[in-house]
Amino acid sequence: MPFLVIPAIDLRGGRVVRLRQGDFAQETAYAEDPVAVAREWDRRGAAWIHVVDLDGAKAGEPRHLDVAAAMAAAVRARIELGGGFRSGDHVARAFARGVARIVLGTAAIREPRLLEEAAAGHPGQVALGIDARGGAVAISGWQEGTAVKAVDLARRFAPLPLAAVIYTDIGRDGMLAGPDTAGLVEMARAAGHPVIASGGVSRLEDIRALRALEGEGVAGVIVGRALYEGTLTLEDALRAAGAHAG
Repeated sequence: MPFLVIPAIDLRGGRVVRLRQGDFAQETAYAEDPVAVAREWDRRGAAWIHVVDLDGAKAGEPRHLDVAAAMAAAVRARIELGGGFRSGDHVARAFARGVARIVLGTAAIREPRLLEEAAAGHPGQVALGIDARGGAVAISGWQEGTAVKAVDLARRFAPLPLAAVIYTDIGRDGMLAGPDTAGLVEMARAAGHPVIASGGVSRLEDIRALRALEGEGVAGVIVGRALYEGTLTLEDALRAAGAHAG
């Protein structure tokens, strides 16, 4: 299985945006048509597209299932969706609309049974999203901190049949400062599942550094701002990851 490079599409108010370190007051809008953006990443070789429903994460219920469904219908790439999943009905609706994988983060803290039931009911189609600030888990669209250590949360759910653990270092997200490789290795050892890195990637050297951690359990990387601002192209990132672009 190739090391995955997954472009991110963050949705807020129907637009494609990026937030600086998860701060809703520090938004940069990149596009008005999310489906067109998904088509472009698909055309350029993405196998997966990571979609974040920022409005849903803040509201506690999905707000962009229609957009995710339109993406799933428009591209060959598989759609991974997170943001606002708080019930079994939310999960069922996403899969019914063509989403290939869902990401549960806040639910792991507030509704752990939901994560357990979703993973059992959809083995290999549920990812645990762990977003951390200073090593501690943040939830509700990063608006609320907790005292739970990220690695402890990963260990707790290691027995579940998860697809992956998506680990975001909030301090690096949208900052183009490079990934925390040491933290990712620690997470991979705790998780017992493939870990997908998120946050900080800005150049090919970052992709190569993460790919070098495959043996430790790091299986891919989600890239957002670097792709939208042109410090990295998807084609070059895929080649650096050992995949074929196009």
